[in-house]
Amino acid sequence: MSTTDTDTGTGRTKDPATAKRHIGVSADGELGEAGSQLSTAPVDTAVPGSFGGSRAPGALGWLTWTGREVVGWARWFWRQLTSMRVALILLFLLSLGAIPGSLIPQSGTDAQKVADFKDAHSVLGSVYDKLGLFHVYSSVWFSAIYILLFVSLIGCIVPRTWQFVGQLRGRPPGAPKRLNRLPAYATWRTGAEPEQVREAALKILKQRRFRAHIEKDAVAAEKGYLRETGNLLFHIALIVMLVAFAWGQLFKSEGNKLIVEGGGFSNTISQYDDFKSGNLFSTDDLTPFSFNLKKFTGTYERTGPNKGTPRTYQADITYSVGAYGKKKKTTVKVNEPLKIGDSKVYLTAHGYAPVVTVRDGKGNVVYHDAVPMLPLDPNVTSQGAIKVMDGYRNAQGTSEQLGFSAFFVPTFAGAGKGDMFSQFPALDFPVLALSGFHGSLGVDAGIPQNVYQLDTSKMKQFKDAKGNIVKARLLPGETMKLPNGAGSITFDKGIKEWANFQVTQQPGSDWALIGAFTAIFGLAGSLFIQRRRVWVRATTGADGVTVVEMAGLGRSESAKLPEELGDLAALVHDQAPTKPDTDEAAVETDPDAEPSVPAAEGAEK
Repeated sequence: MSTTDTDTGTGRTKDPATAKRHIGVSADGELGEAGSQLSTAPVDTAVPGSFGGSRAPGALGWLTWTGREVVGWARWFWRQLTSMRVALILLFLLSLGAIPGSLIPQSGTDAQKVADFKDAHSVLGSVYDKLGLFHVYSSVWFSAIYILLFVSLIGCIVPRTWQFVGQLRGRPPGAPKRLNRLPAYATWRTGAEPEQVREAALKILKQRRFRAHIEKDAVAAEKGYLRETGNLLFHIALIVMLVAFAWGQLFKSEGNKLIVEGGGFSNTISQYDDFKSGNLFSTDDLTPFSFNLKKFTGTYERTGPNKGTPRTYQADITYSVGAYGKKKKTTVKVNEPLKIGDSKVYLTAHGYAPVVTVRDGKGNVVYHDAVPMLPLDPNVTSQGAIKVMDGYRNAQGTSEQLGFSAFFVPTFAGAGKGDMFSQFPALDFPVLALSGFHGSLGVDAGIPQNVYQLDTSKMKQFKDAKGNIVKARLLPGETMKLPNGAGSITFDKGIKEWANFQVTQQPGSDWALIGAFTAIFGLAGSLFIQRRRVWVRATTGADGVTVVEMAGLGRSESAKLPEELGDLAALVHDQAPTKPDTDEAAVETDPDAEPSVPAAEGAEK
């Protein structure tokens, strides 16, 4: 029995070039159908010189020739577009096109950063704007690559799928005339009848999960269809991912809302602090729900290298779905969002909101509220602004607006020990530092302002009789008096906490995840599974002895194919062992010698 490594009857080793020549015999018709359709990949075709051929005289001839040229070039362009080479090029271009979207500010994500970039780079900003680099994913050139890739994959998959279905419904092709020309080959002579050999080979191949049948004097078998299945699944998964990505970008929405303990939120655009959405998103797509923040709980590591790291970080809320939905209680944690319909509510940030009370010179309360402070570091050192826009009158009775620049630390180190920087994120030693202004806050002009900053361009800072700026560090319950009977501000003992929630609607994300996993499994199948064919021929030789030939053919050269053929040949050989020569059988053997096992001609281990 000889395997892939030796040529029939000579024992000479076949080099890879010889094996390739043997595989390529199909081009001369020696292998025929046996060497065809091991893959559903389209065959590249050369471009002829002229699709229209010779042009007949006259207008009709010109029209006929032009029509043939247009149709010919259109077919050629379609073949190129649906080829795997072009699909890979388009996929590479799509990856390159996404790079500017990650490096350059995008108008759909942060319009303010885009404006700042244009102000800082007037020439470059103008060039980027003309190239659509500030809105990469909705630009014409990115959309063109995206659509071409989509069409290319569709045009590549559909015909290959129908061809593969046809192969599954058909039978493995019959054996070629000369099996010894195939790269994996074995042969021996046996005393069993040809029919017995074929039946034994058919049973063995089916047990090894080959699709097999007997055709004429040979058994034809094929295995490894999952390779092409994986290949098709990979490309179908890419289409699913492209559709899911486009769907998600067009219909997505994302908004943020800061809520102080005791406050609530209703899922309408006017309730968001900031909101952005896809081009086809509509307000009707918002999931109707509302929720209230009852309490935020945060605990932190007190000692060790992870000091200050959150241990508990959660928001207890009550929510209801729809206008008249029943209220339910739940807890939102980091990476554990609340899911309501197509929306997800994430907990993204946390801070403190000191409660302050502002009184005028007569002792009337003109402002009483919790003021959210913006954290500046992991220990929640925070800053903010207190704005009294209505109801305040100064000592002369003139209507004014008040503004206080505020600095808050939950754990103060003490005077002269690091100034106003927090030492720990928990409320161990809270201190509120204030400095006041009076005049116009500039809010009446209708221009949007940052709630955490004061516009002091039209305001004056409070100063005492000596001209010193009035400022103070307050503990909970303490009050800062304003000069000249202007009133006072009190840091109340109740300190509330706030949480920032991000509400997202990302349709198609589940399909994108399914497509990603399917693409991985499909790619693994197409890379590690080899599609191959095996033939077992049993014929009666000139001397009346049955000659068994086995050969294998794979889509690509692999060391596994000869090994597999060797294993199959050994199994068939057990059912149809080699017939010893008459001369060898007549030779007396030494009774003390080890019994010899009949081996097939040319067998190698």
